[in-house]
Amino acid sequence: MSNYEYKGGCHCGQVRYSFQLSQPIEDTEILACNCSICEKTGYIHLIIPKSEFELLTDWNNIENYQFNKKIAKHFFCKKCGIKSFYQPRSHPDQWSINVRCLDEFSNLHLNVKGFDGKNWEANIESIAD
Repeated sequence: MSNYEYKGGCHCGQVRYSFQLSQPIEDTEILACNCSICEKTGYIHLIIPKSEFELLTDWNNIENYQFNKKIAKHFFCKKCGIKSFYQPRSHPDQWSINVRCLDEFSNLHLNVKGFDGKNWEANIESIAD
C-alpha cells in the first residue's frame, strides 16, 4: 500500500503529475547520472512503477525526443521545454521522475547515488531491477 504522495511537473505548469511511494522519498534511492543528456539537463532520477504514476494534464502538452538507440522516450513540455519525467531504456516498465521537478524539491533531504551513464552498457547491471 502506497502512503506517500508527491506532485511535480514542468516550469510553466502545462505538464503536471502525481505519484505514490510506499516509503518517504528521503528513504528512496535517487540516481544522478552523468550521461550526455542527464548531465546537460541536470536530471536526477527517481525510478517508479508506472502503476504509481498519474499524469494530471493532457498528453497533447508533451513532446517526445529520442536519440541513439531510440529506446528511451524523453518527454518534455511543448511550451517550456522542461523534461519532468521520461521512459528510461534501463527500466522499460517504469517511469523516471526528475526529482528536481517535484513541488517540494528544495525541502527534501535526498539519498543520491551516482551512476556512470557515460559507460551505460558496462554499468546498467548496478541499477537494473
